[in-house]
Amino acid sequence: MLKKRFILKKISQLLLHILFWCGVLLFYTYFFGFDSIDFNYILSFSLFLMPITIATTYVFIYKIIPDYLIKKRYFLFGLYSLYTLIISAYLIVVSVFYGLIYLSNFKYADMAPISRNLLLVAIAVYLVVIVVSGFKLLKLNLKHVEQTNKLENKILETQLKLKEQQLDYLKMQIHPHFLFNTLNTMYGFALKKADQAPEMILKLSNLLDYLLYKVDKPFVLLTDDIDHIEDYIELEKMRFNETLSISFLTKNISKDIKIAPMLLLPFIENSFKHGAIKNGMLTIKITLTCKDKMLLFDIENTSTQSEPHKNGIGLENIQKRLDLLYKDNYILDITKNTNFFKVNLVLNTNTSD
Repeated sequence: MLKKRFILKKISQLLLHILFWCGVLLFYTYFFGFDSIDFNYILSFSLFLMPITIATTYVFIYKIIPDYLIKKRYFLFGLYSLYTLIISAYLIVVSVFYGLIYLSNFKYADMAPISRNLLLVAIAVYLVVIVVSGFKLLKLNLKHVEQTNKLENKILETQLKLKEQQLDYLKMQIHPHFLFNTLNTMYGFALKKADQAPEMILKLSNLLDYLLYKVDKPFVLLTDDIDHIEDYIELEKMRFNETLSISFLTKNISKDIKIAPMLLLPFIENSFKHGAIKNGMLTIKITLTCKDKMLLFDIENTSTQSEPHKNGIGLENIQKRLDLLYKDNYILDITKNTNFFKVNLVLNTNTSD
């Protein structure tokens, strides 16, 4: 099948070439026949020029242009172009003598007027060479552009696959880390046989549903993410009981803004895990605000100098995910001192549409 297609392609190319050169022959007979009625002379002179034109043209389009001009070997391109022009010019001179000696029997007056002029004969030949060479250059340029686009698309596809693999890897790290912390809390309640255990299981069930069915989506509604943050906070309230003071304020939350799933929760999770209890209380303040398509997220928790805050897996991964998903579209500022640990995130969610 492929061989048949190849043969048909070559035959069609051959027919196109034959058709084109028949057109060139008609052009020659019309051009050199100007102010002449001797059709036999014009046809014979035109036929004599055809091999010169064809050879010169094919040398340029199949050898000199692809091998030297396209490959930017300009010296060799100029040198071989000069050789070709000298040889073709010599043959054009021969064609004029052919018209004078064989077609006019040395009678200059019997020659077709234009065929007497060496410059006009050369212009006719080189006009065909220039037109065909220009078409060849255009074709090669379009082919180069197509190959470049294909290569760029392959590179982009490879980068996209790599980006997806990196995100999947980061998510795989985040999920066990988050579940490990939550299950530890449940384990403590189970040991105490606390009345809050059923409610805690329900909250965890909601979070697991989020992890299993929504976190694999590229983006989720911010409102959905807030709901699961609230579930997580409720779970931690049960664990810390009277030793936790937390506020979670949301302002101007748009219902159509989307963000990457599990983007904010690791910041909150790390505040619980690495925050310090001072004066018998772990204090956490969370603020989430929307301004047009900008998301402003602030979280602050109590900290101590003796036990510095560690970023942990969650914060390290969230930095990498921000770089992958929101490169040049976010500002992350982390502040540490002896009293508190603070994170400020400004996120342009236009990339999430």
